[in-house]
Amino acid sequence: MRIKLGKKVWCTAVSLLVLLAVWEAAVLIGSFPEVLFPSPISVWNAFWQLWTDGLPGSSSRVVLGVHILVSLKRFAAGYVGSVVTAVAAGLLLGWFFRVFSYINPIVQLVRPIAPVAWMPFIVLWFGIGDAPAVAIIFLAGFFPVLLSTVAAVEHMEPVYRKVARNFGLSQAQTLYKVVFPAAFPQIMNSLRLALGTAWIFLVSGEMVGAQSGLGFLIMDAKNCLRSDALLATMITIGIIGLLLDWGIRRLEKFVL
Repeated sequence: MRIKLGKKVWCTAVSLLVLLAVWEAAVLIGSFPEVLFPSPISVWNAFWQLWTDGLPGSSSRVVLGVHILVSLKRFAAGYVGSVVTAVAAGLLLGWFFRVFSYINPIVQLVRPIAPVAWMPFIVLWFGIGDAPAVAIIFLAGFFPVLLSTVAAVEHMEPVYRKVARNFGLSQAQTLYKVVFPAAFPQIMNSLRLALGTAWIFLVSGEMVGAQSGLGFLIMDAKNCLRSDALLATMITIGIIGLLLDWGIRRLEKFVL
């Protein structure tokens, strides 16, 4: 176990060093203006400035840590809300599959629409602030979990239903004590997919309807013509997304 972990750390370190070397070489060889393609050192300095002092000239002089916490708060609200709602709805629709056969065409019609496409309506309905970003995250995470839960219940082994009937369980007890545990492994797989999708669309939602957060900071850095701060924020988003994915992987291994 330690050998595998050490190998992963070593591979990650090597890949990051290669990336930094290629990045620095591209800056030196290409002779790009700093405003168009900042060097790794410039991005690090911008990151430290954002972390300690915030973005100079910003409409909201807030340090990076506050933006991260705001984004994580919105993400938690939207993601948890979408997962709970989607799992509950998926269990019911999977159990009463004839009802889902009528609802499924509507789901398939709405599902391909990118959550960001709903942004004009969401801003009109909820105004600016936390609500638009939370709504975007909810939409991004809802459909993958819903469809996966319905499929898990639909393809569940018939023996589970027979056991529930033999024990005289009600439908509510069957859903909670039998169907949900049996479908949980497949539901867990969908949670990871939904998490990545929701984190991506969080940034999009904050670019339009928010006055704080990482998505807002990207737009602020763009308006201030600070490409170094822009890249520093993008890298921060990627690192947090990587940590979230690692966390859901660990939870999946622990639970399953």
